Amino acid sequence: MDLSALWTSAGINIAVCLILFSLYSILRKQPSHVTVYFGRRLSIGTRKINSLCLDRFVPSASWIVKAWKTTEEDILAIGGLDSVVFVRIIIFSLRIFSIATVTCVFIVLPVNYQGKVIGHKEIAYESLEVFTILNVQEGSKWLWTHCLALYIITSSACILLYFEYKSITKMRLAHVTGSPLNPSHFTLVVRAIPWSPEESYSDSVRNFFMKYHESSYLSHQMVYRSGKVQKLMSNAEKMCRILKDASIEQNHKPGLFHCGFCGAHGDSFKILSHESESVRGKSSLIDNGLGESKKKVCAAAFIFFKTRYAAVITSHVLHSSNPMLWVTQLAPEPHDVYWSNLWIPYGQLWIRKMATLLAAIAFMLVFLLPVTVVQGMTHANKLQQTLPFLKGPLEKKFIGQLLTGYLPSVVLIVAFYTVPPIMMLISSLEGSISRSGRKKSACFKILYFTIWNVFVMNVFTGTIIDQFSVFTKFDSVKGLPAQLASAIPAQAKFFMTYVLSSGWASLACELMQLYPLLCNSIRKYIFRMKDWAISTMSFPYHTEIPRLLLFGFIGFTCSILVPLILPFLLVYFTLAYFIYRNQIINVYITKYECGGHFWPLVHNTVIFSLVMMQIIALGVFGLKKSPISSGFTIPLVIFTILFNQYCRQRFHPVFKNHVAEILIDMDREDEKCGRTEEIYQQLHAAYCQSPSTSPDSSTAGSHHHEEDSIQDPENVMPGKEPGQVSPSWSIASTFGAPVPK
Repeated sequence: MDLSALWTSAGINIAVCLILFSLYSILRKQPSHVTVYFGRRLSIGTRKINSLCLDRFVPSASWIVKAWKTTEEDILAIGGLDSVVFVRIIIFSLRIFSIATVTCVFIVLPVNYQGKVIGHKEIAYESLEVFTILNVQEGSKWLWTHCLALYIITSSACILLYFEYKSITKMRLAHVTGSPLNPSHFTLVVRAIPWSPEESYSDSVRNFFMKYHESSYLSHQMVYRSGKVQKLMSNAEKMCRILKDASIEQNHKPGLFHCGFCGAHGDSFKILSHESESVRGKSSLIDNGLGESKKKVCAAAFIFFKTRYAAVITSHVLHSSNPMLWVTQLAPEPHDVYWSNLWIPYGQLWIRKMATLLAAIAFMLVFLLPVTVVQGMTHANKLQQTLPFLKGPLEKKFIGQLLTGYLPSVVLIVAFYTVPPIMMLISSLEGSISRSGRKKSACFKILYFTIWNVFVMNVFTGTIIDQFSVFTKFDSVKGLPAQLASAIPAQAKFFMTYVLSSGWASLACELMQLYPLLCNSIRKYIFRMKDWAISTMSFPYHTEIPRLLLFGFIGFTCSILVPLILPFLLVYFTLAYFIYRNQIINVYITKYECGGHFWPLVHNTVIFSLVMMQIIALGVFGLKKSPISSGFTIPLVIFTILFNQYCRQRFHPVFKNHVAEILIDMDREDEKCGRTEEIYQQLHAAYCQSPSTSPDSSTAGSHHHEEDSIQDPENVMPGKEPGQVSPSWSIASTFGAPVPK
């Protein structure tokens, strides 16, 4: 691949980005798309629809200015600590790759270009390998510049990581102290409650904790597996909400809403509104009338304690000589509870984890097929041999550049769209009792999956395809390490086009919200549904964090080998800074908090990327016969590992456990201010397993990932704060309404 093919790919992606950015700046001003681009602001009732004017149809960059002016305090107030951590990932990437770009472009790139291994051509037709370390001769005295760049990048990354970890740790502690009435601080989840023929699960829990934790135990709440009646009630309540909104719309536009089959007017439906508590009360009466036969008590319960400190201490001790009984852990936040997995017997969890691990590995192996196809597309000569009918089109310059430079990365991106939902499904089956835990597990899996398939397997398959003839000769097998050591710079063309296609273009698609926009258009213009039918989404951390970390991994490992990739990465992180801030401000809402738990994953991935960069550089220095550079690289690897161990000892425990002195001070402050009774009353109502949140309902009970989709069951209506439940409507009034004739 030469520079002209790279500019072709860059030109296509720049044109796509400019078109989508212009369309976004126009569509966001249209009232018909306000639910797509201002979902969060609509949910709190702060978005005003502009009147008809010419400015609505003229592209503008006002959203960029707004994203730039928004402070970190505003992001914290809008999206919570997790949003701040996500933005900090982008800022860290911008800082470190700015340093890497300046260092490598002005020091390393000229050394690579002035090498004499590969012959030079006219600049427009220069091969990309000319700008890589492959062009540096063996034993060259200029290899010290690569070692110097390695030291600058590693030192800068470690310094920035230290200050970021320290700052985010302080914000996490402030997050804990800033939420004194968080019910999860007082609550445990106990699982594997032993069955007894003499007493119920509830009596067993009460007797056990009264006996062994009498001074701190407050009360408990059993987890039920709801029956079909509650499922029907939940579905009926959803229908009632739709009919209620339809009747309100009919009052504004009489005679325009008709029943689809019989032509009756919409006002035939008479639905009375009630408070959500009344519906909950009616459902409880129904449950009491049906008795326990319609509800199955699970071997799990929420245990409420009088103090935060007592809850934390109780969660960390063994409660039985059999570690598989009376297993406790701190409860998630009420909105974070994933009710379906609370039913899973604790003894099944290790089987599920092993099964999901095997499923993830199997999926990674199956995905080798599209990776191999993509790498085959990047080699024009191999394509001509495999598919002779492409020989003619590939001889045409533009088509050849398009097929080998741009199309492979697009094919891989399309294939990768199947990864997040499959990994989320696997993580759901794993058994996490919190939605945030499920997302974090999916984030781990997607990150490892993308690094393995995008980086490792593309390097290996590309090398095998390019050097297949080498493997057919026995005496060439000894040169296999040399071939693999030079594989990364040899695949520079693929990584650059992947950054352009999966990076720049995907950010433009994220800004446009193509899938919500399509759903909104279908609902409005085909099904004639109104804006209230679409609810807001939570931020997809499990897909976006792995994407950022993957590009960071590619940037680190390719920095001194392929310096030309760094400016493209810098542009990507700059676009990401503005686009994701805009999405946090306007689009996504926060339904629950992880407390910054994603940052340790980010830190570990950056350290892994640095070590991989150093090991690859060590191998290249060995192949280039530069013992001095190799000798100076070894201490750098040791220093990076020691730095990681220090951070794990200094900061990571704060993310794993709560700080006792902070919890005790908060308990004493509550007792001093007389808030204990108020807290106890809130605890009893916090973890309410009502029909609308019942795990057996069609919303929370299925493995559909409601917080990541457009049709979120936790509807946030205009004028309500995020997390508020929309009013429930009486079911009996629906069935009592006159039947259309």
